[in-house]
Amino acid sequence: MILEVCCNSLDSALAAQRAGAHRIEFCTGLALGGLTPSIGLLKEYVKLISVPTRVLIRPRGGDFSYTSEEFKSMLEDIAQCKKLGFEGVVSGVLQPDGRLDSTRTAALVAAAAGMKFTFHRAFDWVLDPKNTLLELSKIGVHSLLTSGSASKAEDGLDQLKALKEMRTAVEIMPGGGLNAQNALVFKKAGFKVIHMSGVAAEKVLDHSPNVSMHSVALLSDTHRFTTQEDRVKDVLLLLESPY
Repeated sequence: MILEVCCNSLDSALAAQRAGAHRIEFCTGLALGGLTPSIGLLKEYVKLISVPTRVLIRPRGGDFSYTSEEFKSMLEDIAQCKKLGFEGVVSGVLQPDGRLDSTRTAALVAAAAGMKFTFHRAFDWVLDPKNTLLELSKIGVHSLLTSGSASKAEDGLDQLKALKEMRTAVEIMPGGGLNAQNALVFKKAGFKVIHMSGVAAEKVLDHSPNVSMHSVALLSDTHRFTTQEDRVKDVLLLLESPY
């Protein structure tokens, strides 16, 4: 059975490598569901990590439908990952109504030709999981990371089994809340690969900063937080006006 470990930093990846992980999904911004690491970070990664790795291609948090500019950046990120020799990428695109964006997802798969392609947990938002899996198989996706449309994979086990029993070309990879207490559940169910993060908080500062750099108010699945042109203009007008 293959264990894929989701790693959100070089330290995490080094820990997974020392532990003997079979594969790594590399990302940043784990609290946002994962974001694409910078090119500088990826260049350092390949110097240190020899474990087969798939890089998350996701330009921002929130939903999984993207502007044309964001989508172009995703294609470029895939090209850079290919140049650096990564085993594969993890990505995918949905339409705003929760259906798979087959056209754009297929374009990502094509851009990753020669690499492995995992469709990520955006799948857990789709309205018709079984038909979506069939679409992913036609597109050429290799793996599907999913919790079975539940908060935790153990709670979505019935759907995970149903997807596996469809016997498509897509390997079903349970992920979400996996640990030493429940991993054997998935092995006994016949899954060949599972996904976990294994993270825990490590104290790095002995004091609490006076100003927090975290903003819980900016975390949302249903809203995008974007700079508003009128707000910027209002301040510029104030700055440009005489006292």
